[in-house]
Amino acid sequence: MPPFNPGPRAFLETCHACRSSAFQRSYRFQRRQLSSQSHIRRKPQPFVLFACFLGVGGLGIATYNYYDYPIFTSVLAEAPPAPVDVKIEKTKKRKGLSKEENRENISSQHLQVKRSWENPGVYAWGLNSGRVVAPDSDEQIIRTPRRISFFDGQLLRDIKLDRNFGAAITENGDLLQWGNGFSTDVRQPTATLTGKNLKSLTISRDRVLALGLDGTVYSVPGAKEDQEKGKKVSESSWIPFLSYNSTISYRRLRPQNLAWNEKVRSIASGAEHLLILTSAGRLFTAASSSEEFPARGQLGIPGLVWTTRPAGPYDQPHEVSTLRGFEIAAIAAGDYHSLALDREGRVFAFGDNSSGQLGFDPTNESTYVDAPSLIPIQQLYTNTGLSPTVKQIFAGGNNSFFTIDAATIARPGSDVKPSTLGRITADTWSSGQGILGTLGNGRWTHVQGTPTKLKTLSNLFEYDETNNTVVPIRLRSLSVGSTHAAAIMDNVTHVQAGTSKVTDSENDTNWGADVVWWGGNEYFQIGNGRRNNLSVPGYIAPLDSGSEGLVEGKAGKGGKRKEEHRFQITPRHAVSVGGRKVSVEQRVECGRMVSCVYSGV
Repeated sequence: MPPFNPGPRAFLETCHACRSSAFQRSYRFQRRQLSSQSHIRRKPQPFVLFACFLGVGGLGIATYNYYDYPIFTSVLAEAPPAPVDVKIEKTKKRKGLSKEENRENISSQHLQVKRSWENPGVYAWGLNSGRVVAPDSDEQIIRTPRRISFFDGQLLRDIKLDRNFGAAITENGDLLQWGNGFSTDVRQPTATLTGKNLKSLTISRDRVLALGLDGTVYSVPGAKEDQEKGKKVSESSWIPFLSYNSTISYRRLRPQNLAWNEKVRSIASGAEHLLILTSAGRLFTAASSSEEFPARGQLGIPGLVWTTRPAGPYDQPHEVSTLRGFEIAAIAAGDYHSLALDREGRVFAFGDNSSGQLGFDPTNESTYVDAPSLIPIQQLYTNTGLSPTVKQIFAGGNNSFFTIDAATIARPGSDVKPSTLGRITADTWSSGQGILGTLGNGRWTHVQGTPTKLKTLSNLFEYDETNNTVVPIRLRSLSVGSTHAAAIMDNVTHVQAGTSKVTDSENDTNWGADVVWWGGNEYFQIGNGRRNNLSVPGYIAPLDSGSEGLVEGKAGKGGKRKEEHRFQITPRHAVSVGGRKVSVEQRVECGRMVSCVYSGV
């Protein structure tokens, strides 16, 4: 059965309040209970009223003609029909099923959540020429999500995939690497940098950049050969005055002149450059590749190129002095451009702008900007009665994305109701290259400088049953690959089914967050089993389609499932994994022609 992939209108309607996940479940349950009563409780429709009108008119004609035409006498003299005995049907439950089995039978989403807890791991798909998404297979393309058996039962802190090599951080903080770019002789993920308690990572064209919990930034060669032949680092031992050389070659990137208690908080890398954000809101940049020095302004240091670099290591971090005084809260990097978001919701962009990825139109004088420039977000809401604040930034390839909270404000001469003042509308905007559909706006555009709204991911609301109010649906996260992207919606989720008396009903089910995909699909990286590019966000089928009962004969005790469902991400929840209690969630990563979903801690 083909995966579910609605058009933009269907997705928009699904995300609104009347069709939110929570609302759908309660509505479907009520609809099943009332199905037998529909003929006596349904609201009269126009056709029914019209039929009744004809019936009354016909009765009047028959009465009028009764005295002149005896043929109607026998009809009017018939005895009235006997009263109908109406019986209300009870909620159906398949015999022999426990409460949990019944939940699995009536809800694919519940089954997805359960399987993500019982069988954590990594699903990957897309281009496999580098044996990254399927290390054990010689297939060039993996068309639909497939588990990487090495990671079965494992929880990860982070994972990043390129078409030639992959890297992941284990639950214990060690670095794993694999793929032909790492070694053609090693098929399985291999531990390389260990004992550093790493928390996150990013990748450049040929290196892995990892951040430790203590704020140390490590730069590790992507190739096993370079790790073995390169210069080893002297490391201290727990024994005083004793040191030893590291087992692999790597580099430490140390921003200079950090204040007391200031440390690196997050990192983001493009093909050749690295962004480093400190806990004090300061931004540093550095070269992240051994092959090319950044030369398209993505470092944010005017005039800095290979020939003008200062003395010292080629990859030494440089503070972006132009942003000194702005407290930077978030960073994002595309292949050759950079974004920085400050605490006030202002976005600064620098680097390559050949596709308009900096959020404004490129000029004829230069295709790049080597100093941070403010993106004019306010202009997007001119004369709308809304005041925008950027909340999140994302980048990848030649594209940038912004999520914005737009608050309703009173304007001179406007008749805005006081009750609507301050109401938040959550919007998503994009800029850059869209010829493969990566903008997500339904159009195929070569260059998009002025940000364009993703209508299917904007102005969405749902009803929150817990708080009895209508709330905007924002994005929880967005991962951008080289040509495609995936967004996890921050819709209302439920993972408490069967955990208390209130949620112990056989019809109370779990459900996760919606996730949508769009963009380039030439290597099946979107995961819908087709090869056509998508210019609007769409769903894909559950990761284990056969296990979810979407394939005949595999629906378990409940029989064949007749309805096709979409894949949903399991939100963070404390569950038992391997006999221990762990807080775990599913996450999405889009890379260069590849995608993956993994169980993260």
